[in-house]
Amino acid sequence: MTVRLSFENGTLRVDADELDVEWLADLPGVEVDPRSGTARAPAYRYAFLRAVLGERGADVDDRVKTPASLSLSTDYDLREYQRDALDAWHDAGERGVLELPTGSGKTVIAIAAIVDSSVPTLVVVPTIDLLEQWRRELEAEFDVPIGQFGGGEQVQEAITVSTYDSAYLRADDVGGDFGLVVFDEVHHLGGEGYQDIGRMFTAPARLGLTATFERPDGAHEAITDLVGPNVYDVDVDDLAGEHLAAYDIKRVEVDLTPEERERYDEAQGTFVDYLRTSGLSLRSGSDYQKLVMRSGYDPRAREALLAKQRARDIMLNADEKVRELAEILQRHREDRIIVFTAHTNLVYRLSERFLIPAITNETGAKERREILERFREGGYSRVVTANVLDEGVDVPDANVAVVLSGSGSEREFTQRLGRVLRPKADGGRAVLYELVSAETAEEGIASRRR
Repeated sequence: MTVRLSFENGTLRVDADELDVEWLADLPGVEVDPRSGTARAPAYRYAFLRAVLGERGADVDDRVKTPASLSLSTDYDLREYQRDALDAWHDAGERGVLELPTGSGKTVIAIAAIVDSSVPTLVVVPTIDLLEQWRRELEAEFDVPIGQFGGGEQVQEAITVSTYDSAYLRADDVGGDFGLVVFDEVHHLGGEGYQDIGRMFTAPARLGLTATFERPDGAHEAITDLVGPNVYDVDVDDLAGEHLAAYDIKRVEVDLTPEERERYDEAQGTFVDYLRTSGLSLRSGSDYQKLVMRSGYDPRAREALLAKQRARDIMLNADEKVRELAEILQRHREDRIIVFTAHTNLVYRLSERFLIPAITNETGAKERREILERFREGGYSRVVTANVLDEGVDVPDANVAVVLSGSGSEREFTQRLGRVLRPKADGGRAVLYELVSAETAEEGIASRRR
C-alpha cells in the first residue's frame, strides 16, 4: 500500500491509493475523516508516523514540504556545559528541553543547534523585545536573510523569528515549512492556546529553552509531548563562580508599623475566620477557585476575599521596606541595582521617592529601550520595575537585585536572581536582597519560592 502524507491547514493529511479505512484508523494518532474519505493526524506526529509506516512496510509518498538543507556556520566556542546540553539534545533524537539559568547562554546553544541541523528553522519567543534580540543575534551570526512574524512584519525566510501569538496565527499556512522549531521560554507553550502551536507544525526537530521547566499547573507534561522531555538541566549553583557570578541571597525581615499591624491583623483575621468555617484550606488552587466562585453569591466569601487582598497589600507594601531600601541604595551607591516589586503603584512611589527610572507594563517600548540603554551605558545606575523585567527583555548587567515583593513562584524568583548573575569583569559577587514583612503570610510566600 502507498500512503500519501501532506500538510493541510495545520494537520497531517493521510491518503492511500486503495483506501483501507480500518488499516488507516489503526495507525497511532490517526483519525479517519468520513467527510473526505481521508485520515488526519496532528501535524507534530509527522516524524513518528513516518517511522510507523516504515515499520509496517508501507510505501510513503511524502508530500510534506521537505526543508532544503542550508549552509550555516558559527564562530561560537561552546563552554563544556553548553556542549553537554547540545549533545544531550542530539542524543534524544533532536527533541527535548534544556533547562539552564538566565545568563548561561541558552541562545548560544540554540544557534549551535540551528547550525548542526542546517534546515529551515522557526524561533518562537514570547515578547517583541525577545523577537528583536533574536533577530539581531541571528543576523549577526548568519549570512542569510532573517524572517519575522510579529512586531508589524510578516516576512518568511528560511530562518524566521516569531512571537508565540504570530506563530499561532500563521501555523495553518506555514506549519509544514520548517525542519526545526526552537521554543524560547518554552514554559509559555504550556498555555492552553499556545499548545496548538506545537501541534500544528510538522518539524521533526524541536528544542525548548527555559530557566524553569516545570509549571505549577502541570502543563509541562503537555510540553514534553509536543517538544520532548527535559533532556538537560544545570543549577545556578553549578555555574556560579565560574560561568556565572558568585552570589549571595540576603533575607531581610522588616516589622510592620503599629498602624499597619492593626490593619493587617484585622484583615487577616477576617480571612482566616471565614476559612475556619467554610471547609476551605487554600492549600490547593482548586480551593482558591471555589472561594472566588463563592464570592459571587456569598457576601461573607466576598468580604473574606477582599480582606485577603487588603492584608496582602499591607504586607507587600510595608512602609519599613521603603526605609530599608533607602539603606540598601546608600550601601550600594556604586553598584548597578534593579528593584523588583509586585505592584505598579509601588513602582511609581519608589521612582518618585528615590528618583529612579521606572519600567512597568504601562511604559512604552521606546521609553523602555531608552531607559535600559542608559542603564547599560551607565547613565542610570538603578531601575525599579513591577514584573516587566522578569523575562523576555535583554537587561543590561547589574550586580544587585532587591525584591521588595513578589509571588511564591520559584520561576519568578529564579528569573529575578538571573538578572544579576552575568559574569562580572572584576570577578565580584552578585547579591539579591529579599525584603519580607515579619510575622505575616509573606514569610510563607518567601519560603515557597525557594
